[in-house]
Amino acid sequence: MKVAFISAGAAGMYCGSCLGDNTLAAALKSLGHDVTLIPTYTPMKTDDLDVSTRRVFYGAINIYLQQKAAVFRHLPRVLDRLLNRPWLLDLAVRLGTSTDPRDLGPLTLSVLQGEDGRQTREMEILVDWLRDGHRPEVIHLTNSMFLGLGRTLKRELGVPVLCSLQGEDLFVEGLNPPYRDQVLAALRERARDADGFIVTCRAYADFMSGWLDLPAGRMHVVPLGLNLQGHEAAEPSADGPFVIGYLARICPEKGLHLLAEAFRDLAGRVGRDRVRLRVAGYLGRRYRPYLDGIRSRLRDWGLAASCDFLGEVDRRGKLGFLNSLHVLSVPTVYRDPKGRFVLEALASGVPVVQPRHGAFPELIEETGGGLLVEPESVASLADGLHALLRDPERRREMGRRGRDAVYNGRGDRAMAEATLNVYRSVTGSERRE
Repeated sequence: MKVAFISAGAAGMYCGSCLGDNTLAAALKSLGHDVTLIPTYTPMKTDDLDVSTRRVFYGAINIYLQQKAAVFRHLPRVLDRLLNRPWLLDLAVRLGTSTDPRDLGPLTLSVLQGEDGRQTREMEILVDWLRDGHRPEVIHLTNSMFLGLGRTLKRELGVPVLCSLQGEDLFVEGLNPPYRDQVLAALRERARDADGFIVTCRAYADFMSGWLDLPAGRMHVVPLGLNLQGHEAAEPSADGPFVIGYLARICPEKGLHLLAEAFRDLAGRVGRDRVRLRVAGYLGRRYRPYLDGIRSRLRDWGLAASCDFLGEVDRRGKLGFLNSLHVLSVPTVYRDPKGRFVLEALASGVPVVQPRHGAFPELIEETGGGLLVEPESVASLADGLHALLRDPERRREMGRRGRDAVYNGRGDRAMAEATLNVYRSVTGSERRE
């Protein structure tokens, strides 16, 4: 099958959605399918072999300039392409391209308006490129912020358009008024153009069906899968402290502040020398004061020496980080629809303690690889961590069960085959096979 993925780069950080898009595209390629992974906004950043095209569409510089001034909507295409050069977009990222929803209301709305927005030139360039050189059988938008493309893509290319839903509701809810309501209205209108939606868990499918005002039958659940190469189970020595890990972007919605408070509680119960907190993940400029506040409180509590802050880690660093942990916890305050970090921990035999919302109940029920605690409850989180500290055999058994479950059903091949079934259902190819 010939597939075109349209994926959003994440401004120079390791992003779970980008990692998942790249993993899926690579797995489909390995199964013999003709897949083109097309980055937009900025080049993709992945901790695995990058299978995306070198050419970037809807480049961040172009769409910003086109939003601000009409003259940039009529540049010669050669200049347009120059502004989409990956090195120039990378420079823009280093100089501070914003992904803060508070700054992006007008631009988000305009892109969603598709042929009626200010970035129609970018849409025309992408459509021409697909029509003249690639002719896909199905187009997969991996981010609902591109639903404005659906109508034109279907008309010009005559193929089905599917869309992944990966947590964009959190972004929309962060937009300033009046753009929050306007963007949601545009999303609901443009969602009717898609032939179906791919989501990673049943809870999120149910939520997004209501949020986008769509029939439940339009949602296809395809569980997230991983490239499992390099994941090995290697628990730290029992002679050292109990090591708790956090592996996610550092921001309030991921809940690092809750984990820090639970770590303080746990240290008070068992002694600070018996526990250690290790934190890895991307930190943007906006959230540096947030992390500074957490580190200041840890110093005030006398726990600074018991914490490691590693910053963003590449794949090798991530695998080593996971092997240094007894347990992982990312106590999100929002209903995370994916939980990629849970699968990554379990693939390395590390059990998890997660809030009872979003994708986590389904993940824990499926894998048996951890505990669920009450959302946004420091006491409940500390209790869950304490329970696994006190019972090493239970902890190891959870790690074994979780690892087996991930290897048996959450690899990249399983995700690719499930996605292919959705493609076949919307293209009608299942009836011809």
